[in-house]
Amino acid sequence: MSAHNPAVADFRSETYPEFSGKIQDTYIEGYVPNSLSAPHSSLQRTSTWLGMGLLMGTVPPAGILIWALGVMTEPAGLQSAEQHQTLLWIGIIATVIVGVVASFLIWYGRRYYRQYRAETGRRD
Repeated sequence: MSAHNPAVADFRSETYPEFSGKIQDTYIEGYVPNSLSAPHSSLQRTSTWLGMGLLMGTVPPAGILIWALGVMTEPAGLQSAEQHQTLLWIGIIATVIVGVVASFLIWYGRRYYRQYRAETGRRD
């Protein structure tokens, strides 16, 4: 076979095609990716999972806050008013700090998904 094969217009580009490297370029029109294996999936990020765990971790400090408010309205036991105030502030501060950190970690973990949406113009 000769080196000048007329059946192949450009041997190099057909033998070694160059791909863009972006998976969304290969999606079928109308396909909505929701796979765990998608490179922009938020479920593959440790920060997303830590954020979700911390978000569930706001329940105990919120419980302290609610309990302190309840004891302030209906005093029970031998605790003084100062203890109620202390527990109230502990509950408020812990709930806010853990909630803010959790929200930031979830937001940070979804950065590649936001980038993917900006690149493709998707609204979903």
